[in-house]
Amino acid sequence: QLQLVESGGGLVQPGGSLRLSCAASGFTSDYYVIGWFRQAPGKEREGVSYISSRFGTTYYTHSVKGRFTISRDKNTVYLQMNSLIPEDTGVYYCAGGKIPSFSPTDFASWGQGTQVTVSS
Repeated sequence: QLQLVESGGGLVQPGGSLRLSCAASGFTSDYYVIGWFRQAPGKEREGVSYISSRFGTTYYTHSVKGRFTISRDKNTVYLQMNSLIPEDTGVYYCAGGKIPSFSPTDFASWGQGTQVTVSS
């Protein structure tokens, strides 16, 4: 079973940057999709970005386009977050699945989450 461990969260001022890491192990297939999701207090979990092992295809939700970059290096997936705004605050989760999607139900494996707080 795919295991995922996030790291890199923290407190940052508006306009700052953070890089989140998602270390993956236990792949059972050559094809996979790793997604980043976030959940703010009182809100539903939302998809932020994902990357597919097939051709390295990436996708971003509208609110982070041009500010966030997803990438992978071997078994680690990164989310570089620049120009952070308070609305980016939340717990960030990486998740593993087989379908390129922003629906949490399409992802079977989840990390424990890492807190990102954007505040002055």
